[in-house]
Amino acid sequence: MKLSLQARLGQQLNMTTQLHQTIKLLQLSNFDLRQEVGQMLESNPLLEAEESGDEAANGAGDRTLTGESWPEHSFARQGAPSWSGDFEPSSSQQESLQDHLLWQLNLTPMSDRDHAIALAIVDAIDPNGMLSVDIDSLVAGFAADANMATDEVLAVLHRIQRFDPVGVGARDLGECLLLQLDQCTDPALEQQAGAARQIVRDHLGLLASHDYPRLMRKVRLNEEQLGAAVKLIESLNPRPGAHICPATAAYVIPDVIVSRDPACGAWRVDLNPESAPRVRIHSDYAALASSSCGEEAKYLRSNLQEARWFLKSLQNRNETLMKVAAEIVERQQDFLEHGEEAMKPLVLHDIAEAVEMHESTISRVTTQKYLHTPRGVFELKYFFSSHVTTEGGEECSSTAIRAIIRKLVAKEHASKPCSDSEIAALLGQRGIRIARRTVAKYRESLSIPPSRERKRLAPP
Repeated sequence: MKLSLQARLGQQLNMTTQLHQTIKLLQLSNFDLRQEVGQMLESNPLLEAEESGDEAANGAGDRTLTGESWPEHSFARQGAPSWSGDFEPSSSQQESLQDHLLWQLNLTPMSDRDHAIALAIVDAIDPNGMLSVDIDSLVAGFAADANMATDEVLAVLHRIQRFDPVGVGARDLGECLLLQLDQCTDPALEQQAGAARQIVRDHLGLLASHDYPRLMRKVRLNEEQLGAAVKLIESLNPRPGAHICPATAAYVIPDVIVSRDPACGAWRVDLNPESAPRVRIHSDYAALASSSCGEEAKYLRSNLQEARWFLKSLQNRNETLMKVAAEIVERQQDFLEHGEEAMKPLVLHDIAEAVEMHESTISRVTTQKYLHTPRGVFELKYFFSSHVTTEGGEECSSTAIRAIIRKLVAKEHASKPCSDSEIAALLGQRGIRIARRTVAKYRESLSIPPSRERKRLAPP
């Protein structure tokens, strides 16, 4: 076989720098986009945050981006105070459960030996208020020469269990509930509290399985007395330490706002001005780049080209986001008007075909992008769901089926909850053919327990 060199013409798609930047900006969330824009403003002198019309007219000079003020790079004059006159700290660290317990421990008179035991116990309490290690492990944690006894650790633990919040330091759920029941000193609840203690101490498993007939025989109570005791137990807090340091709420800034036009009644889709970055090319530097020469001109032209690419990528991101959001709103108008039960089935291919883009692009633009509607704030991916064929040959969205299941469970009788088979039969009456195992899958996705765990005593 003879070797030879041949020249051929062909086309090949290469990932250019601009295309790579466009794809990167497309998949960024609102928060990540702000950080990316901030880094570009710091690294590229040809870019500046665009000022609003009123501020530019007044010469305020505050550069704004996504509704937040960007700090000016200026130097304070010598001797100027660095504080703004507000003596309140800008941010304060939230008190933890350990801090709350240590504060009470420092106010409790104890010997040095007991205080050392108490510190070890407080350190072993988790954020929910439960003791995360057993007593033997606490005893083994002290030095051998301390000669620590189990009774000493238990005595100190009982003192800590009297701290606030009530039920803290419990070794299991039963002990946590009993500690709270012991603090129930209301004479009107004395009978219910006594029955509740017996249930928690001896029959907590039966209560967890909702086996009320057997539970009534064990504790020798009628249905009304058992219902009062169970109601008292349900009012207790199984995680007493959680309210000391609650979880921090996560706030979402929507990328797109959907509203109804009062003039024609149609749905209107707008880009959120608080989330859309407003940046522009610095006019003075751009003019200097075209008039100067040498190394400075080369540096400015390079940054000018990069700034233009970045602005073009931002524009492409906004246009793609608006196209996809508008198409989703167009297809899900019934949801906006009637709620989840009117949600239509939708997949990425449907939107990709409508806007003439690839499915991967639709997946990127709908990830961590949020839509503000009169019914709440939803991620764009929320509007995509599979479907189930109805008896009439139509398609019903899985989101709509979940909404119907949630409504059926909310309306069921407390003492006779609907099983998965019964829910499937009720859906069948609406023309939705669905298997029992599919109902169970949707029910679990809604965090709804099975029927035996939803069973409750009939209200008096």
